[in-house]
Amino acid sequence: MLGSIQDAEDLVQETYLRAWRSYGGFEGRSSVRTWLYQIATNGCLTELAKHGRRMLPSGISDPEPDPDAYLEEAGAEVNWLQPAPDTMVIPDSADPAAIVAAREGLRLALIASLQYLPPRQRAVLVLREVLAFPAAEVAAMPGTTTASVKSMLQRARARLGELALADGQVTEPAAPQARALLDQYITAFENADAAALERLLLEDTTLEATPLRTWFAGRNTCVPFLRNHLLGSSGDWRMLATSANGQPAAAAYTRGQHGNYQPYGICVLTVTGAGIRRISSFGDPRLVTLFGSRPGMPEASDA
Repeated sequence: MLGSIQDAEDLVQETYLRAWRSYGGFEGRSSVRTWLYQIATNGCLTELAKHGRRMLPSGISDPEPDPDAYLEEAGAEVNWLQPAPDTMVIPDSADPAAIVAAREGLRLALIASLQYLPPRQRAVLVLREVLAFPAAEVAAMPGTTTASVKSMLQRARARLGELALADGQVTEPAAPQARALLDQYITAFENADAAALERLLLEDTTLEATPLRTWFAGRNTCVPFLRNHLLGSSGDWRMLATSANGQPAAAAYTRGQHGNYQPYGICVLTVTGAGIRRISSFGDPRLVTLFGSRPGMPEASDA
């Protein structure tokens, strides 16, 4: 709901604190689970009223057609969407179908689309579609009626359908093929090999890299931007494979002036059987720690 794993963790702690403080007044008219989700839902609604929705660059402006255009960095007024580590949000299940369903519900494009829904619609959709609460229980959480819950759910589904149609459908490849694409992307980036990257990208690939507001669409624009502004020289980047929002991802490190590597952020790939369709880069060093990527990147002299 919040579009930020850090904000979500803070709210979980706040939920338990509020529950502990008010447990004496819990009358048992619902299950403890429902009661806790009611506290969490209302906490989310309060936070969203304060800070609004989180965005990606593609939700702010049209793509930039010139790969050498001035790169505009957003100010503090923009709250960026954040990726979520699979290890924190994918259920520990032996059922492959359950894991696949969870990954589909966490895709970055879907989480970005959720941000366009009004907060109450967003809450109803998550409570009904993800957590499978009955409509009557959902109505009691934000203090509304069952009829209103059903209406909000219908509108939320319709809006998400419109956004999915605009973004296009992505047919994800099998896990080994997705991992192979990620490994090839990492190798190409670490070697500053623009030609290898070009072979991995689809013709309609898009690239966005927070905190930049500027983003690019189309392989013919994305590749020159990468070559001229990001890749640098071989050895300037080191990446470790990970996964985010049910998608292949990499924790990125940049080489500093003393030859050591510093955390840069997380890069999430949207892949198809034919190649990479979207590159979503999140330039926030805190995310590398959040994803638990191992420290001790190699010194430049060891590369």
